[in-house]
Amino acid sequence: MGVAKNLIFIRKNSGVWLRVLFYLWIFFGGFCQVKGLRPLREKYRSWGDEWLSARKDENEFGPFSAWNITGTFRGSWRFLDSKNNSSLFPDFKKSNGNSVLELISTPTKITGVHYVQGVIIFHDIFDNERGGAQIRVEGVYVWPFRQLRMVAHSSKEGEFGQEDDYLLSNPYHLLGTFSSQVFQESPRDKIWKQKHSPIYEMEKHCNVEIAAQISRVSSSTNDGDQDHYHLEGLMESPSVDDDGDCFSPMLLNATSINIEVYYNKAVNYTLMVTFVSFLQVLLLIRQMEHSNTQSGAAKVSILMIGQQGIIDAYLCLLHLTAGILVESLFNAFATAAFFKFVVFSIFEMRYLLAIWKANRPMTSGEGWQAMRRELSVLYSRFYGILLGGILIMYEFHRFLRPLLFLLHSFWIPQIVTNVIRDSRKPLHPHYILGMTVTRLAIPLYVFGCPHNFMRIEPDRSWCICLGIFMAVQALILLLQHYLGSRWFIPRQILPEKYSYYRRFDQNGDHATDCVICMTAIDLTQRSNNCMVTPCDHFFHSGCLQRWMDIKMECPTCRRSLPPA
Repeated sequence: MGVAKNLIFIRKNSGVWLRVLFYLWIFFGGFCQVKGLRPLREKYRSWGDEWLSARKDENEFGPFSAWNITGTFRGSWRFLDSKNNSSLFPDFKKSNGNSVLELISTPTKITGVHYVQGVIIFHDIFDNERGGAQIRVEGVYVWPFRQLRMVAHSSKEGEFGQEDDYLLSNPYHLLGTFSSQVFQESPRDKIWKQKHSPIYEMEKHCNVEIAAQISRVSSSTNDGDQDHYHLEGLMESPSVDDDGDCFSPMLLNATSINIEVYYNKAVNYTLMVTFVSFLQVLLLIRQMEHSNTQSGAAKVSILMIGQQGIIDAYLCLLHLTAGILVESLFNAFATAAFFKFVVFSIFEMRYLLAIWKANRPMTSGEGWQAMRRELSVLYSRFYGILLGGILIMYEFHRFLRPLLFLLHSFWIPQIVTNVIRDSRKPLHPHYILGMTVTRLAIPLYVFGCPHNFMRIEPDRSWCICLGIFMAVQALILLLQHYLGSRWFIPRQILPEKYSYYRRFDQNGDHATDCVICMTAIDLTQRSNNCMVTPCDHFFHSGCLQRWMDIKMECPTCRRSLPPA
């Protein structure tokens, strides 16, 4: 009975086990078939994946990490031969020069391969003044081996037009051919590259091939904490017509520029300009308080204030243009431009109008129409000189530094005005010193700072000359303030000056009361306490001097008074 029961149990469960085995066979068999239908690129890993997996013991990304070479590279180029033996391009007479590379690197579907496109600009390649040469290139960057391959194929227009989408979507073909896409040119590029240009002939007759090695530059030789990369390679150009090389092989050496460092320098520069503009506003307010009367404003040279206003207007336009061109720095440069706009359009123009009205007291009494005509003439002259100066600087941009000397001679009109009018203390000493220092800040940064963000080579001799030139002007003004406006002119050539302490007839019928303070004047003693006007009116010295600081006319008869 026990054996029969066991046989019955095995017979019942055998069906269950058979069904389980059948389902397992179907599952594993079907899974393997589905797995076999996967694309080859997923079934068999790319060579980059194999290279990475074979070195996972070293670190997570192998001995090399994926360097991002996107950015600007600056460096030099030179022909391997001392003389370029090109019959196609006789203009290529120079053997070396500077170069700039603009590269954009984007990852592809292949591990370890990046697609690179960009522009190479060669400076100093021609023996004439036609400027630099620009070539558009593309290629691949195999970052595990630090190899960069780029080409600028020559072909008939439209040859690769139908394959653009395929090339961009198929990095395997791109890797195999080292890129064969032709860049679409903008209208500006088409205008720039005329058919008689040597670069047009190069792209028509030559295939440009570049093989370069990327290396990291040690941080001790760079500014900032961000990595710098060095590109060193060979540029060759076999002819399309099998007539030999278009030009001799060319060596390229370039180092990447740390853009973040330049951005930080640019932001610090705009902060400096903003601070300087704020100081200039405070100095202008101090000077306007110093000459808040009609006679005080008339002593100030309108050319001096107008020249400073033109300088600030130029700086406002320059900073605003820089902010528009560099979008990431727009806020910083726009802030600096705004403060310069406030300085010249609100404070300096307001002070300019006050000086103009003080020099034309009769115009204000002729009615609003006459004042409007005078104002229109003033504004038209100011903005006409502003626009004319832009044209002059554009035409004579090679003489920029002498033009800057001319712009920073704004104290000279005030010195000449003081001598002609014999003005007494027209400018506050703080205004003279403060404006001299703040006006020197920007040119000394541009031409004197060795690490300025504009990469302009410092010129110490020019900066020293400009500083001495400005210091001499400020020193003359300060000596005029304390010693008199004509202290450096010999007495023999000075014109005769009216003396308010001249002799007078004490027995004559003179009014003995000062009409300013309404107190008696002691005429019996010769002293400096009494001043006599050309119209024979007597005043206390202190009273008349304070009066002439406000109005240069006699308090009694309203006749104009000569300077004291």
